[in-house]
Amino acid sequence: MSLQDWLRSGWLKPHRTSRQEVADLFGIVDRDLKACQTPNLVADWRLNIAYNAALQLATAALAAAGFEAARSAHHHRVIQSLAFTLGADATTLAKFDMFRKKRNEADYERAGIISDTEADEVLAFALQLRKDVEAWIARSHPHLKP
Repeated sequence: MSLQDWLRSGWLKPHRTSRQEVADLFGIVDRDLKACQTPNLVADWRLNIAYNAALQLATAALAAAGFEAARSAHHHRVIQSLAFTLGADATTLAKFDMFRKKRNEADYERAGIISDTEADEVLAFALQLRKDVEAWIARSHPHLKP
């Protein structure tokens, strides 16, 4: 499979991004990375905010590659697209997808199910992903570097 295959399947749409759009996404990321470290913030929200930062990073990479995810299974597609943009391995994608499921459960089913350790793990993941996406954009799409 490739992003072109996903486009043909209707999972993606073509998207022409700009340096400003990528910078705006990184602005959201930086806001969220700071916000999820607010003292005494409940772990459920810390995980949710850090997850959003990671999702926006994957969105920025997908946009830089010339695509956006269709509405159906949007988060899942954005996460899985990291295999084609950054070359993320199956373990990384599975971890990110686990964070997605945890976030959904905490948002829509039950409060108080996220531990501080889990929230810290998502934050560490998002911080590393920020470095990886920024480096990938600088290397692969330097005209979009925020």
